[in-house]
Amino acid sequence: MAAVIFALLCFILSVVPRATVAPPTDGTLRLPDVIIIGVRKGGTRALIEMLRLHSDVVAAQNEVHFFDWDSHYQRGTDWYISQMPYARPGQLTVEKTPAYFTSGRVPERILRTQPDARLLLIVREPTERLLSDYTQVFHNRLEKRKRQQTLETLLMRNGELNLDYKALNRSLYHVHLRRWLDVFPRSRIHLVDGDALIRDPLPEMKKVEEFLQLEPQINASNFYFNQTKGFYCLRDRRRERCLHRSKGRKHPRVAPEILQKLYDYFREPNQKFFQLAGRTFDWK
Repeated sequence: MAAVIFALLCFILSVVPRATVAPPTDGTLRLPDVIIIGVRKGGTRALIEMLRLHSDVVAAQNEVHFFDWDSHYQRGTDWYISQMPYARPGQLTVEKTPAYFTSGRVPERILRTQPDARLLLIVREPTERLLSDYTQVFHNRLEKRKRQQTLETLLMRNGELNLDYKALNRSLYHVHLRRWLDVFPRSRIHLVDGDALIRDPLPEMKKVEEFLQLEPQINASNFYFNQTKGFYCLRDRRRERCLHRSKGRKHPRVAPEILQKLYDYFREPNQKFFQLAGRTFDWK
């Protein structure tokens, strides 16, 4: 009898249409007005979550990878638009894909598809970003039960830095920014200080509001410091939320001499980046 009842329920569920969430009557899907182009492990997730605090911002839930993955790009603009949230008139649509910043073909593709897009780039001190990059890959491989490699194995070769290590190259910001500035004017790219965003998010978010010409809304009441996690969490309409537990992971311990090699190596590239960016950052 139980098997008969179970089969009947399965049949009913298969023929009764499931309820769908209707789009807002005054909302539409459209190309993003704002694209967070990177940098990987620079704080892009924190940035987009903080932008969501503003009532005139709607954001794509996931990284779309439209411009850097050929398999997605070949699906066309209609598919890209379908990945966006519904936006009301006056709202800005935002998407983030950190891999855009270091992908050579992305700037031209964005220009062809959405020439009016405003771009946000969030950066961190290059060595800290590299360590976060390694830590993420380490935990991803751990979850998939793949063989692990120590940071020293990947980073060092015959006592010197391995310049082919991808995480190292992602921190050479000037190389990638120059490619973007060949396509977009400097006025269309706003740089966010990822280290400052972690320490004190409000001043950085006010600068973002101004760049995006948003009505000032984000304020000190939207942030509270979580002593347990060790970073700021968000408060919105009496709802409190923190970033995923994967954020803020402890970095591996690195020998002081290796850290010094990294600081020395990045010193000149950082100066080149500052010149391109038209500003400096408080980096080692």
